[in-house]
Amino acid sequence: MLLLNRYILTQFGRIFSTVAAGFAAIYILIDFFEKIDNFMEAGKPLGLVIKFFILSIPFVIDQLGPVLILLSGVITIGLLNHHHELTALKASGIPLRAIVKPVLIGGLAGTLLFLIMAQWILPATMSATNTIWYENIKGMVPLGIFRNGRYYYKGQEGFYSFARPNPRQAVFLNFSYSSWTEPYNLSTLLSAESADWKNQEWILHNGQTQTRSSNGTYQTTLFAEKKISLPETPDDFFIPQYEASELSITALYQRIHKQRTTEDTTKAWSDFYGRISYTLLGLPLLLLGLPILLISYQKWGRDLSIAIPASCGLAFVAWGLWGALQSLARADYIHPLLAATSIHLLFGGIGLFFLYKQNN
Repeated sequence: MLLLNRYILTQFGRIFSTVAAGFAAIYILIDFFEKIDNFMEAGKPLGLVIKFFILSIPFVIDQLGPVLILLSGVITIGLLNHHHELTALKASGIPLRAIVKPVLIGGLAGTLLFLIMAQWILPATMSATNTIWYENIKGMVPLGIFRNGRYYYKGQEGFYSFARPNPRQAVFLNFSYSSWTEPYNLSTLLSAESADWKNQEWILHNGQTQTRSSNGTYQTTLFAEKKISLPETPDDFFIPQYEASELSITALYQRIHKQRTTEDTTKAWSDFYGRISYTLLGLPLLLLGLPILLISYQKWGRDLSIAIPASCGLAFVAWGLWGALQSLARADYIHPLLAATSIHLLFGGIGLFFLYKQNN
């Protein structure tokens, strides 16, 4: 039995490496043709292009992780079946669970590898590729930071501070803008309950203006609504939205306890559970993909010709459901832990049920 486990695990590892290399090469090639024009327009050297795409490989492998585990397991058992080795093993009295066990061990080992990457490799490579793409190529130097539910941004002539519930809308809460004189004395301070950007102008609601006079005192003016021209527009507020992708699993967990608002805490929990959930998604997919392979052979006499397309379709369904559940969790419609575990319990439970029936 030890020899059998070693043989199947070796096959799984060889197929996993081949599939990962093939998918990563296709992904990088497509990404290269999409982005090479941007590198050329920015006048960047070839060395930076090569560095960017090499550092992108861990991200590509991580994104394809669940489907890599699924396809590796399905192809391993499919080749055993195609070469009649599966029939010989079952005829020798070896139960299906003993044949499938090495594949599941291989899937677990691959999942642990992805967890190690998420903890120690991805943060560094994602930070480097984001810097190259957004700052060196796009010229989008992050001038703002996000702390405790508020954005802070340094403009050409002053500083902005605000809360922005929806980054896709130009609606700002608890808005403030301050400008300073040369010796760093406060010149003007605008503060408002909310601010809108409409028709190429700022509209402030329910606030006050403090202006420094020549004698050093400040004059305060209250307003219900005020239209004003400021040096920056909302399009200038480049606050990195990819911060979570540069954090390790432990850093994502530590970030949860630094949030001040319930909304930000919910999003932080969603990011943490979502990262772990996606990394573990390959195992339930594998549990469901293996009986699909066996059933397709029994029903139609075909294994890989049906199982591989069915597995890819299964992976796309899982990705879609996972993304939808994560969006609901970030919007606080469902609990982040429920969103993170639902697909695993559903797919894993169905897969174990069909494997049990196949084993009997």
